[in-house]
Amino acid sequence: MKEDYYDILGINKNATAAEIKKAYRKKALEYHPDKNQGDAKAEAMFKKAAEAYEVLSDANKKSRYDQFGHAAFEGGGGFGGGGMNMEDIFSQFGDIFGGAFGGGSFSGFGGFSSGGQRRVKGSNLRIRVTLTLDEVAHGVEKKIKVRRKVQAAGVTYKTCGTCGGHGQVTKITNTILGRMQTAATCNVCGGSGQILDRRPSDSDAHGLKIVEETVSIKIPAGVEDGMQLKVPNKGNDAPGNGIPGDLLVAIETKDHDTLKREGDNLHYDLYISISEAVLGTSKEIDSVGGSVRIKLEPGIQSGKILRLRGKGISNINGYGSGDLLVHVNVWTPKELNKEQKDFFERMKDDANFEPKPEKSDKSFFEKVKDMFS
Repeated sequence: MKEDYYDILGINKNATAAEIKKAYRKKALEYHPDKNQGDAKAEAMFKKAAEAYEVLSDANKKSRYDQFGHAAFEGGGGFGGGGMNMEDIFSQFGDIFGGAFGGGSFSGFGGFSSGGQRRVKGSNLRIRVTLTLDEVAHGVEKKIKVRRKVQAAGVTYKTCGTCGGHGQVTKITNTILGRMQTAATCNVCGGSGQILDRRPSDSDAHGLKIVEETVSIKIPAGVEDGMQLKVPNKGNDAPGNGIPGDLLVAIETKDHDTLKREGDNLHYDLYISISEAVLGTSKEIDSVGGSVRIKLEPGIQSGKILRLRGKGISNINGYGSGDLLVHVNVWTPKELNKEQKDFFERMKDDANFEPKPEKSDKSFFEKVKDMFS
């Protein structure tokens, strides 16, 4: 089972943004590859800490993680709040290390070069995927056609002459306090350290062209309407030696004709006649696994709730499945013929037709309480 992000950073769920950042910096410096060269365990811990910080430092991601756990981002292996490599980490969080380890430069695992060049990330793409209740209940793999920008065949890049391939330019300013040196992203190469050298005719000004690609998306069971999942590296390519952006998948769910979702539980309204309630019957009802047949005992009361355990939605964190709650409603006819009226007139004073609730017949409020317990 994947380790809890809060445990990785050694903080609790009530930690402030400043406390989260401080905890991450402490862990990152402790397991920094420059300090632990050749130590695979330290490298793994370094990546874990960065993955935890990526999620917990973002208010929206943190909220989803607190509610759904790792499954909100992983999606059965296809999505990730992390899955980060060294290049991702130093590209996004290198400034957190401050002046430690040579200003955050890194060369041990093919990330930052000793000159501090960073790898630019391509732009993200966003799509919306609509799911049926059955797909939500069991999970599904969707193959979606996506139009994304990729580097054109034959494109070449060369070192940026403005920044010398570092991705940053240094500026020295004379102030009242003395000479001050500042560094800024190179406005010529956008920080990549490279500029276009040879551009194929079918590419744009950055050497990219649009292609249609089929992307396989594994959606875990139990997702909810409005959730967003991420497929790493399936967004637009970046020019030069940059890394691709991500494909962000917004989940939309269709309403079911007869089943209503409430968390992991499902609700079904079953209407039966007075005769069926008196004599008992069996009924076939809808469920996410196909129709199921249930038996109604003679004398069943209107408002009775039958619980079919495990027939609801699979929990997104893998904690089993919810239940299917069948609400029994006895339908009272609004019009009767003479023979029917005569029968019920005769039954008015029949003791067997007088309401005699037992202790086992719970009140409405008790039933509602049981539903949420």
